[in-house]
Amino acid sequence: MIPSVKIVAEPGATVPEYQTEHASGLDLCAFESGTLAPGERAMVRTGIRVEIPPDLEAQVRPRSGLAIKHGITMINAPGTIDADFRGEIKVLLVNLGQESFAFAPGDRIAQLVFAPVIRINWEQVSDLTDSNRGHGGFGSTGGA
Repeated sequence: MIPSVKIVAEPGATVPEYQTEHASGLDLCAFESGTLAPGERAMVRTGIRVEIPPDLEAQVRPRSGLAIKHGITMINAPGTIDADFRGEIKVLLVNLGQESFAFAPGDRIAQLVFAPVIRINWEQVSDLTDSNRGHGGFGSTGGA
């Protein structure tokens, strides 16, 4: 069964859409104009609010085309939208490129991916079960 998510779009806002039949993410579009200088970051409005069922979350993710062509990504990727949040979705963009980047209303600036949420209960113990990896951290499983 396909979950239903409620949406409120301000007049002039672009309702997110899947661009292909098997796309995982819906495209989020800017609701305002702006320019990001190299190294600059901004919180960009989408004009969209959603009501997500309690067993889902929405993840705001960068668009790969903006990343490779312009060096535009998100400073908190992925950004999590919890089921109890009712505010406007805003995208935290950063320009890691060498040139200024301009955006306008309707420009696709991020993706919105929905994912299931599993809530847990902690079981507090005095120690953890041993594993082959043990305490090995960053880079401990090989490679460069």
